[in-house]
Amino acid sequence: MAAKLVTADYIVIVVMLLISTGIGIYYWLTGGRQKSTEEYFAANKSMSVLPVAIGLMASYLSAVSLLGVSSEIYVYGSQYMVINISYGIATAFVVYFYLPVFFKLNATSAFEYLQKRFGTPTRLLASVAFFLQLLLYTGVVLYAPALALEATTDISRSLSVIGIGLICTFYSAIGGIKAVIITDVFQSALMIIAIITVIVTAAIDVGGLARIWEIAGEGSRLEFNNISPDPTVRHTWWSLTFGGFFTYLSLYGVNQVQVQRMLTVQNLGAAKRALWWSWPMASIMSLTICFAGLSIYTKYRECDPLNSGKITSNDQLMPFYVMDTLSKYPGIPGLFIAGIFSAGLSTISATINSLSAVILEDYIKPLYRYKSKGEEMSSTRSIVASKVLAVLVGSMCLGIAFLAQYLGGLLQAALTIFGVVGGPLLGTFTLGMFSQMGNQKGAITGLILGLAFSFWIGFGQPKAPIPKLPVSTIGCSNYSLSYKNLTKPETFNEIKNQNSYFYLYRISYMWYCPLGFLSSLLIGWIVSWLTRMIFKEKEIVMDPHLFTPIIASRIHDNNDDDDDDDDDDDDDDDDDEDGDVDDDGDDDDDDGDDDDDDDNDNEDSLTEKRHDEKLRHRACENRVSATYCVLARVSEKKEEKQEGEEEEEEEKEKEEEERGSFNGILM
Repeated sequence: MAAKLVTADYIVIVVMLLISTGIGIYYWLTGGRQKSTEEYFAANKSMSVLPVAIGLMASYLSAVSLLGVSSEIYVYGSQYMVINISYGIATAFVVYFYLPVFFKLNATSAFEYLQKRFGTPTRLLASVAFFLQLLLYTGVVLYAPALALEATTDISRSLSVIGIGLICTFYSAIGGIKAVIITDVFQSALMIIAIITVIVTAAIDVGGLARIWEIAGEGSRLEFNNISPDPTVRHTWWSLTFGGFFTYLSLYGVNQVQVQRMLTVQNLGAAKRALWWSWPMASIMSLTICFAGLSIYTKYRECDPLNSGKITSNDQLMPFYVMDTLSKYPGIPGLFIAGIFSAGLSTISATINSLSAVILEDYIKPLYRYKSKGEEMSSTRSIVASKVLAVLVGSMCLGIAFLAQYLGGLLQAALTIFGVVGGPLLGTFTLGMFSQMGNQKGAITGLILGLAFSFWIGFGQPKAPIPKLPVSTIGCSNYSLSYKNLTKPETFNEIKNQNSYFYLYRISYMWYCPLGFLSSLLIGWIVSWLTRMIFKEKEIVMDPHLFTPIIASRIHDNNDDDDDDDDDDDDDDDDDEDGDVDDDGDDDDDDGDDDDDDDNDNEDSLTEKRHDEKLRHRACENRVSATYCVLARVSEKKEEKQEGEEEEEEEKEKEEEERGSFNGILM
């Protein structure tokens, strides 16, 4: 490609990288100076709603979206826009069903929920799956800016990947979650500028936004009415709404990256507002990127850059467009490349921080606790370990980025990764939050088989080729191109040969997440039911806080009814033993009412204590969770020790009183 970045462009890119790094250094040197894991991973719950909302949007719409979605619209048409319908529905589900559970849990790692609900093995298995998912996805995200830089400079992809990865790892490691979120705000502004630049220049070139829409229609790029129920059709209303719903739900409902961001605000209400605000932001940004793809089509409708040999991947369309049309304005292409870098950095930094949190909380701390015989890791050691882990995770992401080129188009690769892992994970969390029937055996079996099935259909080979919309090179200056490149006639043959491939390998990638979710949830529930029947497990009494609000309220009511029955029995026994009830049912000593009123607070606290004790005992007896059982025993030992100490103190006081009385008599 003839046009390349000039000095002014490089200055803009370097300034952007310096600002991002500077934010990390600032939060390293200010506030609590990142000396506690609470500040490093949760910002001490000091973040405001707007930055968190922007961060939620930015981490979802990465460089994959900027390059991949615009390429998707250019190559396959506008049907993908329908996915935005699912965002609002999924947001409501997260706000009302999933977010309250995590906020009450108040844990650094989202997988701590699985430990409390299903036990340690489930937590470890799920965190390993999540670790694999985020490593693969981060590799794709890191690969995207390298593609853009290769299309606009003479810098190789390998060098770009290393440079971007090191910079991102540096400011993520030293600044913690505060630096990540605040940097997202700055980088989101650059993303918006990059997208608007593409649309405005295209509109000026063809004569307005309406003309862009007309040209897209003439080129068969406008399609919104594909309602085919066939799951092998790549994009339809059904695959985009259902598939988009479950994909979005897995990302915002149970994904460590987004859950961790939402837990940086002060209370549940603020977290809900941040999530509600992120929804329209994400939808508007997504639709704008889609329109940018149509804008690029108006420029190259008669000279496709890929078929004419000007680019090596359709994912390079947007940076190629910028260099082709704006290289005469020094600094503007650099601003655009900075926007793509920002989109990648925002996601990578969030991933590094979240993976560090998961490794520390799920593996390092439990291992340290085991080695030190119950001693907790100090804040100083925890924060040092967190920063070392951030560096290690960043290094691993660099390695995975070099494999991303073999995963196909950026958008489909990213959504495939989200689907094959996110679906089964969502099913496991849903089993725990929505069903009292679920147990450890069911959760582990469902997750393993769900992951196996999802990976099979997601990465099984060979895959059927994807039919593309026609493109042309008739307007290119190089007329030596053969006619076969003008309208992509191989599309007909691709469609004709679809049926020769294994059916499950032909299913649209948008169905991977729903299928993984259903397989994990249904298998988990069935295995849980069977094991309870076979082993004749007793009725389960669970902590209501481990369930979604609707289920929790029902469990709480049932527990209250059981407690009332137990209390009534206890009261009857006490009345019979004391014999202080008259024939008319009134107390003999009416003067004791005042004393009873004074003791109400103590009785309420005792009642609550009894209720908690019953929950612990029943959970332990019914083998609800190995962790819950251990916690119950530890709590009992602490209470027994405390009661013993109190008894010793009372005995000492009595002895001192007796000695004092005896001395008084002698005096």
